[in-house]
Amino acid sequence: MPKVLVIGEFSDGVISDFTRELITAASTLSESVILGIASAEIDSSVNFPNIAGVESLVTISIDSPNFDAEIQRSATDALIDHVQPEVIVMPFNYRAASFAGAIAEKRNLGFATDVVNVYRDDQELVRIVRPIYGSRLLADVGFASTSSVLVLLRGSKWEPAKDVDGPINHTYLDFSVDSIKRMKHIEFIYPSGETGLKSADVIFSIGRGIGSPDNIQKFEVLAKKMGVTLGASRPIIDAGWMPPGHQVGQTGATVKPKLYVAFGISGALQHLAGMSGAKTILAINTDESAPIFGVAHLGASVDMMKVADELAALL
Repeated sequence: MPKVLVIGEFSDGVISDFTRELITAASTLSESVILGIASAEIDSSVNFPNIAGVESLVTISIDSPNFDAEIQRSATDALIDHVQPEVIVMPFNYRAASFAGAIAEKRNLGFATDVVNVYRDDQELVRIVRPIYGSRLLADVGFASTSSVLVLLRGSKWEPAKDVDGPINHTYLDFSVDSIKRMKHIEFIYPSGETGLKSADVIFSIGRGIGSPDNIQKFEVLAKKMGVTLGASRPIIDAGWMPPGHQVGQTGATVKPKLYVAFGISGALQHLAGMSGAKTILAINTDESAPIFGVAHLGASVDMMKVADELAALL
């Protein structure tokens, strides 16, 4: 049976939810899904959970406390050599993107990034769907039957795979970084205005309908009192009205909250790409024809400032 190798992430002692999403996606391609993880946190004392859809786990311990793209590339190559998969699935983030292209080029693999859907067609060929032309269109791309492929999937598009009872079939590979040229780690510089958008259960997001930067404070106060996270569409960020850490969308954060309230956001495709995975979307916009209403579960064609005032009065 064709194998699918998921290159997972392991940090702070847990397998990430993003990795669990990749497992769910990979399970639609094959019943033989192998999870491969290379991490500095892996040692013989780690007790890995058994995850639904995973046939076996292969791990590598790397002697590198800070992320190094060349070391991660070499470790990922070792995982691929061991598993010999038909399809390799990786997360679409800055870490994987920093070395995935080098792996694809070296191995002459079919390659696609920012993938929002992956499946097999009637001929059992792997196909992917990804946004193109600034997310104005979705391209459905097929790979040749002779091609092994490497795809980087966007997060918040699949349900994370759950733990199941029983031990996981675990293989530990020896790996050395002694011959690999390393980068010198100096420090991490975190973006200003980090907001925790990706982990938020409820997000209030404001758009061009805010009208003026003077009106933002009303929503900041409202969000703080209600204990929700404040997001924004790209025009607000580009105007310098809020820090980049608040941006939701294709070039900002991809979020999947339980509730996403869009205040004065028209719903450009770039913004929809980052929030359409929300469990419930509530759109508030005076323009009844705004595209946001096409994806919203609930909507109100009213003035966002009046809604904010009503909410404030209830607190």
